[in-house]
Amino acid sequence: MKLGILSTSPNNYSTSRLRQTAIDRGHKVKVLNTLRFSIELQEGEPDLHFRSKQLSEYDAVLPRIGASITYFGTAVVRQFEQMDVYTPNTAAGISNSRDKLRSLQILSRHDIGIPHTTFVRDRADVLPAIERIGGAPVIIKILEGTQGVGVILADSTKVAEAIIETLQTAKQNVLIQQFIRESKGTDVRAFVVGDQVVAAMRRRAVGDEFRSNVHRGGTTEPVTLDEKTAQLAVRAAQIMGLRVAGVDILESDSGPLIMEVNSSPGLEGIEGATKLDIAGSIVDYIEQQVNFPEIDLRQRLTVSKGFGVADIVIPDGSELVGKPISESLWNRDLTVLNLHRGTTIISNPKSTRILEAGDKVLCYGRLDNMRDLAEKTPKRKRRLKPRKLSASAIPDQD
Repeated sequence: MKLGILSTSPNNYSTSRLRQTAIDRGHKVKVLNTLRFSIELQEGEPDLHFRSKQLSEYDAVLPRIGASITYFGTAVVRQFEQMDVYTPNTAAGISNSRDKLRSLQILSRHDIGIPHTTFVRDRADVLPAIERIGGAPVIIKILEGTQGVGVILADSTKVAEAIIETLQTAKQNVLIQQFIRESKGTDVRAFVVGDQVVAAMRRRAVGDEFRSNVHRGGTTEPVTLDEKTAQLAVRAAQIMGLRVAGVDILESDSGPLIMEVNSSPGLEGIEGATKLDIAGSIVDYIEQQVNFPEIDLRQRLTVSKGFGVADIVIPDGSELVGKPISESLWNRDLTVLNLHRGTTIISNPKSTRILEAGDKVLCYGRLDNMRDLAEKTPKRKRRLKPRKLSASAIPDQD
């Protein structure tokens, strides 16, 4: 396999480890400075030049795109995708993960546990927003900070209001996030490769520091995740469009909460804490994908006219509830690729499996047949929260 590592820092630990690991496994590997690419666009011929010369052929690239070059870096990754060069992290996935607001919007839609977060622009909306997430203390984050930069703990509402006003005056977009008291100073980094967590560590802040980042002096220890938390980390990474990711998790009283999904996670801290060959897991996974690549079903199975892939939700009271897949969907010429029930995903479910209300099935088949079923599926309803009335808003009682 010929592998290119996209990085502007060839001598840092992660890049060096990945390069040497690939060489030790007999692969050809080159570290390519992301900023030295030229993107060539012609009809039917997407191409790349590197250091002003046409780029030779590569089987795969591994992006290590820094936050400061996200726009150009993702454009380069996207060009590799157009040239059918495999990358475990898509350009869209990198962009999604780099924007904190966008990533939380995506995760919240998929019923992934996250800290209650709000985003406002008008000063008049700041205080109501802080109340909605439980009041002070709150976490204030700028949208594109990394390694704990731009993350502030505000102990009081007045302090939070002043910080937000200052940041907005400086043209910074900020998130206001619920402070998870029970996890203060600690979090878990789960390292996802493909469809599994290959390593995990718990990070602890030092002294009065509430940010547990290793770059800020935080200590680390290996940790074994329970199955639910590991599955949550994998789902979060895959929903974002990433197959190599560091998923940061807060351990709350209500269960694990995804804080962030990192598309270029560092190796030094977690390899040092766990003593595991994570670089080897990444290189092996990329090799497997080059030899036998996964197919994006939604893009590849729509080639036959009138056929496609769609999610179908089984509503309460549906005629499909209580029937096996063979009688409810197969007789409509629909193939069930996977079944999502609660927090469990069942791939290639047996024909005898009984459908339940609330199941979501990913099907392939004739679009007209799926459209008939989808028309009977109610729209997702918003969970309306009771309004808190101030004393002045409560009507007088006779």
